[in-house]
Parts: sequence; C-alpha cells; structure tokens
Amino acid sequence: MVNYIIRRILQSIPQLFLISLVLFLLMQAFGDPIASLGVRTPPKPADRERLRRQLGLDQPVYVQYVVWLAGNDWMKIDMDGDGVPETPGKRLGVLRGDFGNSLINKRPVSELVTERLPNTLLLMGVVEIVIIVFSLAFGVYSAVRQYSLFDNLFTGFSFIGYAMPIPLLALLLMYLFSINFKEWGLPYLPTVGMFDPQVGRTPGQIALHMILPVVSLSIISIAGYSRYVRSSMLEVLGLDYIRTARAKGLQKHIVVIRHALRNATLPFVTLIGLDIPFLLAGAVLTETIFAWPGTGRLFVTSISQSDFPVLMGILMMTGLAVVFFQLVTDIAYSFLDPRIRIA
Repeated sequence: MVNYIIRRILQSIPQLFLISLVLFLLMQAFGDPIASLGVRTPPKPADRERLRRQLGLDQPVYVQYVVWLAGNDWMKIDMDGDGVPETPGKRLGVLRGDFGNSLINKRPVSELVTERLPNTLLLMGVVEIVIIVFSLAFGVYSAVRQYSLFDNLFTGFSFIGYAMPIPLLALLLMYLFSINFKEWGLPYLPTVGMFDPQVGRTPGQIALHMILPVVSLSIISIAGYSRYVRSSMLEVLGLDYIRTARAKGLQKHIVVIRHALRNATLPFVTLIGLDIPFLLAGAVLTETIFAWPGTGRLFVTSISQSDFPVLMGILMMTGLAVVFFQLVTDIAYSFLDPRIRIA
C-alpha cells in the first residue's frame, strides 16, 4: 500500500506540471491583463509599456512561465526602460507556495483564496453530505422496490431534475420560496449573501441562507447519482452470492446493507471522488446567483477583471485536489471491495 501511494504521488508530479503549463498557455490567450488596470480610463500607451515591463509581461512566454513557477529572484529586467536591468520585486514562485499578487486588489493570491475557501467548503460540504445521503437512500429503496409506485414516480422526477439547468432551478426556487412566499405572507427564505448584516453572522443566519443554494445544487446531483446507485444495486442483487445469503435465511435489510450495498457503491465512490475536488473551486454559477462569498464567486469576478494570478491560483488548487482525491478514491476501493488489491 505504501509503495503504491509513493508511486502514485511520483506519477502526479509530471501531471501537475502538464496541467500548470496548459492552464498558463490558456491564460496567455485569454486577453490582456493590462487592459483591466485602467478601470474606466484606459492606460496611456507609455503607461501600458511601463506596466508590462514591471509585471514581466514583455518577456517571452516560457520566461513568464518559469518566473511564475520558480520565482524571479534569479533574473533582472529593465523595468523603467532606461536600458539598465533592475532586480524586480522578489517572487518565490508557485513551487514555493507563492502564487503572486492580484492585479486588481494588490494582495497575495493565497490570502484572497484562503479568505473565501472556508465559505465554499462550508456550503459544498453540506451539499455533498445531502447528495450522498439522499442518493444512497433513494437509489437503494428504488432498487429494492423495483417497479413500485415510488420507483416509477422517482424515476420520472429524477429525469426532470437532472435535465434542469442550475441557473433556471435556482431562479425558480428563489421566485417560489422568497418572492411568492413573501407576497403570500408566509415565512420566506433569503436569496443573497451569507447572513443578514443587521442580525450578524450567527449559525442560524448562515443555515437559513444556505437552504436555497444547497437545494439548488443537490437536486440535480441527487437525480443523477441515485440512478447510478439504483442500477448498481439491481445488478448486485441478482448475483449468486446475494441469492445464497437470502437462502441462508438472513434478514432482508442485512442482505441489502451489509452484502449488496458495499459492492454496489463502487461506481458511486468514483463519482464522489471526481466531485469532491470541485468543492474547492466552488459552484461558480450558484455562488454567483446567490451572492455567496466563496471561491466560485471570486473566480467569476477574476474572469471579468482578467485577474490572471487569482485565476491560476484557483485552477491549480482544483487540479491538485483532483489528483489527490483520485488517489484517495483508489485506496477506498480496496476497503469497499476485498477483491480489489492494491499492490
């Protein structure tokens, strides 16, 4: 097991380098970050050239990538255009945990991300728990009660829920449970923010503001994941060892939970392993619609402002999480299914 983990970590190093290179090249084709620095007043041509030299944007792409990756304490550039190279502001580079400073806020990228990350983890952690619990519950019950009234109704609703775009679903929930409920004189749910500024950041306020975002994100995933659980359960329930367990006189719930569910959850574990890393990036659309102050909303704001250091910081964090949680998923297989051995 230890050798397998070490080997996978070593394999992930070139993967992360490749991911960083592709992302960096995509950012180069995204636009000109200097254009966003003037806000309403575009910078003058002379100022643009000076800023490009100071930020190192006049260097070749491969030099910019090496500086972003390994820092700039090894180079000198002509920042003021007088023909004399100067040492730029010291940057340690991504390899030493320095993602640079935001072009807009002038603050370290790591500081901006860590401010928003707890809010995203709180929201997405609750979403993931809701998805896992209800997907397993609905999927297993539909498989055990195959072709029952519940199974047929839930199948129909799951197709509808899976086909609903998140923005449309979020707006419908806001219109019903906030606007309409308020007009009808019923208790209504808040639609924006993390808490009411007049009340303060209390657990009750945070829980109340989380209801609509959690429901919006959960419905689509539950509709899709529960179908995977149902299909896997039906396949496992028809295997010989399940019939043998039933023939021995074991109770039905023991057969389903202890013997069938463990093997039926392997595809589900794969889906969750792929889904968890994106908790760090946040649900971009949902956080934007509900004005939730997380990394997803920060990502959208950075795109509109062409704030490339922040974009690269969030994307690299997501890429690292994908590699890590794929390793965790592979290890989890060996515990769920004894037939799988990691050598």
